[in-house]
Amino acid sequence: MEKINSIEQYIAGFPVDVQNTLQQVRATIRAAAPGATEDIRYGIPTFRLNGKNLVHFAAFKNHIGFYATPTGHQAFAGELSKYKQGKGSVQFPLDQPMPLELIGRIVQHRAGHI
Repeated sequence: MEKINSIEQYIAGFPVDVQNTLQQVRATIRAAAPGATEDIRYGIPTFRLNGKNLVHFAAFKNHIGFYATPTGHQAFAGELSKYKQGKGSVQFPLDQPMPLELIGRIVQHRAGHI
């Protein structure tokens, strides 16, 4: 398996419709935290701010995983409650509109706590 070295390379490995969704999530994060840098951490797209992980996201068969721990999930628990969650993750289904506005607010919140 080829090592993923960039978010572009990561996104290119998915079907076009998923690529479009990933690019929307990426653009939303960039707009919400313009000072953040892009990286691949744990094999998935990661945005970093002030040398710390800001948020991660990843594509799966039926959802986009979004990781904004710890403060992002805690602060938006009510709004995230309608989505399937795991420890430190939330799953946004691919067959529903991506909650880009919510993602942007979570990223802004995280950026204010790093």
